[in-house]
Amino acid sequence: MSATNEAAADVLASVFREEAGRVTASLVAAVGDFDLAEESVQDALLAALETWPRDGIPRNPGAWLTTTARRRAIDRLRRDARYQDKLELIRAAPDDVAEVDDRLRLIFTCCHPALGRDAQVALTLRAVCGFTTAEIASAFLASEPAIAQRIVRARRKIVEAGIPYRVPSERELEGRLAEVLAVLYLMFNEGYLASGGPAPARRDLAEDAAWLAALVARLLPAEPEAQGLLALMRLHLARAAARFDQAGEMVLLADQDRGLWDRRLIAAAVELLERTAARRRPGPYQLQAAIAACHAEAVSWEATDWAQIVALYDLLLRQMPSPVVRLNRAIALRHLEGPEAALAEVEALGRELDGYHLFHATRAELLIDVGRAEQSRAAQARALELTGNPAERTLRLRRLGELQ
Repeated sequence: MSATNEAAADVLASVFREEAGRVTASLVAAVGDFDLAEESVQDALLAALETWPRDGIPRNPGAWLTTTARRRAIDRLRRDARYQDKLELIRAAPDDVAEVDDRLRLIFTCCHPALGRDAQVALTLRAVCGFTTAEIASAFLASEPAIAQRIVRARRKIVEAGIPYRVPSERELEGRLAEVLAVLYLMFNEGYLASGGPAPARRDLAEDAAWLAALVARLLPAEPEAQGLLALMRLHLARAAARFDQAGEMVLLADQDRGLWDRRLIAAAVELLERTAARRRPGPYQLQAAIAACHAEAVSWEATDWAQIVALYDLLLRQMPSPVVRLNRAIALRHLEGPEAALAEVEALGRELDGYHLFHATRAELLIDVGRAEQSRAAQARALELTGNPAERTLRLRRLGELQ
């Protein structure tokens, strides 16, 4: 591939990641058709691959993609015997269709309770976030054909059930909001620490999830969990500059340069969390944000309030009694009661978390703390086997080397 072709491909990949959800949402808003919108955006992508290396990268690549996708949608509608009504709709839609409304409508449509959780997540990642089928399959640890079928079934369900393309009324939100927040949380986590692929993190995806969470929080100012999720995302993003070194290797929280943390963002997130807590309706996202705030406000690793963190995990376990929460509580307990107490908690999770790399990584650290080096090596090797993130793999390899 020539240098020009490589540059065009790099720009195209960046533009498609940033613009695909917006362009798809605007087309769905105009014609109310998921398949038409996505196919038109894909057509625009292929057209860019063909023309940009030859003609040069447009001055405004996002606008080029939007215009081309709309033209392809019109071309497809012209081939439809029933196209006239939809054609008038797309011609009448302004070029600057309100992105905020469109993306929110699309998210709430994808997260309709008539769809299963896996279908909601897959469809949202595809339609709103611009993930490829391969990327979604990697996140779900599933095959591409299985994910493709899941997305097709979800679209068909939306059409057959007559699910409206709109933000639901206040009365309907109760059955929809939890799913929307869950999807945004998963989207953020994938961006904050990628499950696979060449990059350890995808900052653009994490920031996009936080932006969408902010839209939901503004739409629902009285919903404390929406505010809590936003505070949680912002607290994590405040540490982004310190999470990886110049070589792209992961820097653990204990070793991070806290001078690189965004203190203004931390203060704003903590203020949001305090206002939300005043409503006295605690939920899992608020409690996770409170735990993140304990870490973010500590002036050093040694100054971390582990007693408060363990107490918050106890509250979180009452609302979300999952093995992963119990694992995280055990990690905090290590710093409060010692490695033996923490290891006893971790060992009890072996059956439920045997396929989870952080279970084995945590167990490896605790085993070395109590002097069981051989078992620690085996646990570290198992963690490495299960890890897909490149920065985490490097960390696991380094830890394994230290145990030789």
